[in-house]
Amino acid sequence: MRVAIVGSGYVGLVASACFAELGHEVICADNDAEKIAALTAGEVPIHEEFLPELLARHRGRHLSFTGSLAEAVRNSEVVFIAVGTPPTPQGDADLSYVEAVAREIGLQLNNYTVIVEKSTVPVFTCQRVRRVVAMNANAPVEFDVASNPEFLREGTAVTDFLYPDRIVIGTDTERSARILQRLYEPMTSGAYYGRPNAIASPSASVRIPPPLVITSSQSAELIKHASNAFLAMKISFINAVANICEAVGADVTQVCQGVGLDTRIGQRFLRPGIGWGGSCFPKDVMAFRAVAQECGYDFGLLHEVTRINDEQRNRFLRKIRNTLWTLKGKRLAVLGLAFKGGTDDIRESPAIALIRDLEQESCAIAAYDPAAMDRARVELEGLNVTFCTSPYEAAHDADALLILTDWDEFGALDLPRLRNALKYPIVLDGRNLYPTDLMAEQGFTYASVGRPTVAPVQKPLLSVTVTGKAQ
Repeated sequence: MRVAIVGSGYVGLVASACFAELGHEVICADNDAEKIAALTAGEVPIHEEFLPELLARHRGRHLSFTGSLAEAVRNSEVVFIAVGTPPTPQGDADLSYVEAVAREIGLQLNNYTVIVEKSTVPVFTCQRVRRVVAMNANAPVEFDVASNPEFLREGTAVTDFLYPDRIVIGTDTERSARILQRLYEPMTSGAYYGRPNAIASPSASVRIPPPLVITSSQSAELIKHASNAFLAMKISFINAVANICEAVGADVTQVCQGVGLDTRIGQRFLRPGIGWGGSCFPKDVMAFRAVAQECGYDFGLLHEVTRINDEQRNRFLRKIRNTLWTLKGKRLAVLGLAFKGGTDDIRESPAIALIRDLEQESCAIAAYDPAAMDRARVELEGLNVTFCTSPYEAAHDADALLILTDWDEFGALDLPRLRNALKYPIVLDGRNLYPTDLMAEQGFTYASVGRPTVAPVQKPLLSVTVTGKAQ
């Protein structure tokens, strides 16, 4: 099928590469000429596993890039809108980019086309897109508007697309439903997974083929917002439980295990830490609450979800203060700048926010992240932050080490080497990457989230027994 993707951000670029991987002819359009030139030249603007491989495999064959939305629309059967929907100061979604694209699509339509909303948008957006397209069409032309929400996690977006928990298609006509079913047929039939060069499954528990859920457009729009709000709530809930664990001397890791074994709850997202961030949860929770208010319902639970998340970062800052006593003049090593491991995205990153707070307290920061350093340099320009080439360089002569992002490599550090690099063997782990008893045995003062702080294990003194008579 001939598919156009409007927008080359995280969602648009991954969708473009993955639809090309499924065998479709894909054209990705963006009004950023510099970005289109870079993509055409083979550059990969974001850190995402398997994305460079797919772009190299399909660029110039099944996948092309253009700065002309007109070219993309006129040559496609299906047009996806994958532009940004940032929050407004009031908390609802800014749909001006969606409206602008819808208006331009209307001007360029010349054949029956299915226009698909891929961005995260509030309910009734499909209806509004339909109205804008119809008002701007130069001549009577048939088209349908549908919702096909994405459920991609940064860092695993490619495998999330190709091996999804579910595919949701929200449409109000049989014709558009059939077309979108055909678009995903390589996955829903299982044909893609039998290809010798298919991207490998991320786990043995993945359901193949994935279930296909066909709903109304309003239901699909709500499914996306409700899913993200629920996941954010689950993280905030376990963070609140972690705070109670700290107060009573319990271990939140054990609590998570006991709670998560309940199949109605599950283990996923029961990971306490310094809070969620990124481009999705913060804006989607706010936008969903704004949608509820517009409908006349006060979704106060979502306000509390956000409040707990904000407080979690503040609590960790207080934990740093309590552990180090004073912060002024301290040199702190920071591992992690991205909002989560596996990505270079620093938007709404708790790590970046904590660095700003610590720098305001006159701390010197030595930071390291495997992927997010370039973006962080721009964000933290002018602050007392040094960017290092390894965790051990960051730790050299530091008063304490802070783990703020859950990269796999941060959970597999050479602990003796780390202890020798630090001025004082103090680690504050905002992601609970290490067992507390291991850190104590390795000679660290170790503070984490929802678990008792531990001190270095004191080795017993050697006793010498002297036998025989005094000479």
